[in-house]
Amino acid sequence: MQKIGVLTSGGDSPGMNAAIRAVVRAAIYNGLKVVGIKRGYEGLINGDIENMSLSSVADIIHRGGTMLRTARSEEFKTEKGFNKALNVINIFGIDGIVVIGGDGSFKGAEKLSQAGIPTIGLPGTIDNDLAYTEYTIGFDTAVNTVLNAISNIRDTSTSHGRANIIEVMGRHCGDIALYAGLAGGAESIIVPEENFSSDEICKRLIQGRNRGKLHSIIILAEGVVKNSYELAEEIEEKTGIETKLTILGHIQRGGSPTAFDRILASRMAGRAVELMLQNKSSRVIGIKGSEIIDMDISEALTIEKKLNQDMYRLAKVLSI
Repeated sequence: MQKIGVLTSGGDSPGMNAAIRAVVRAAIYNGLKVVGIKRGYEGLINGDIENMSLSSVADIIHRGGTMLRTARSEEFKTEKGFNKALNVINIFGIDGIVVIGGDGSFKGAEKLSQAGIPTIGLPGTIDNDLAYTEYTIGFDTAVNTVLNAISNIRDTSTSHGRANIIEVMGRHCGDIALYAGLAGGAESIIVPEENFSSDEICKRLIQGRNRGKLHSIIILAEGVVKNSYELAEEIEEKTGIETKLTILGHIQRGGSPTAFDRILASRMAGRAVELMLQNKSSRVIGIKGSEIIDMDISEALTIEKKLNQDMYRLAKVLSI
């Protein structure tokens, strides 16, 4: 192992820059050369590659997004595109690649490892939808971004005596909604993993109004309903309570990463370099408790992600 590459792929997440920084610095400390592959697998196919030094990653640990940029590559999924990527790896003399991204990025890393290219994956996604690890890089920052929005919306909601639906990201995973809803004191948390009843939500709103509650916060994970505006209209019609909808969207992906995400990214990246030096391949890095772990990519991708039922039940108990 003489030279490794690092790339970020798929959706960006706060803490990716901290991970890039740690990969580069840990590799150089251990005598390895490092190249940055820009725009993920798309950049790998096109040879969009540059040498990385200590100064390349200076002053980025606190920045959101990814300095290497990111993209989704349909071409990489084709035989022709994949072979082009292999040729570029050979031309640039890259001995192994650290891939930072979500499940789609890991599938690409798995494919490279099967072709004989050592790969290590770091879980970079705000969705926290990878079951093998308790937390992914960027999740904590996204939850805190939502929490700040809840606080701001609660102020105006109280002034007008409104109910507010706040739609958050997460695809098929309800972790952002659950964690932010519990921390933000939401009256209702609607997630993809659990059925919900609009009548039950309305009942809670009416009960809250009857005991003098001035505002209500409903956290909704994206994808649960086709049209969030229709849900807001339905609740307002059934309760008589003015109901507004706020879709946070990609604001959840941006911003300076929390201390937790910076440390998590750095620790995971350090382990990735250690595995590279040991000529390990097809591994992904995660965290269980306070311990950094690694496991086979294929095994990690087969584990089913489940909602934390204890936390979900507690959120329902506390929302009465």
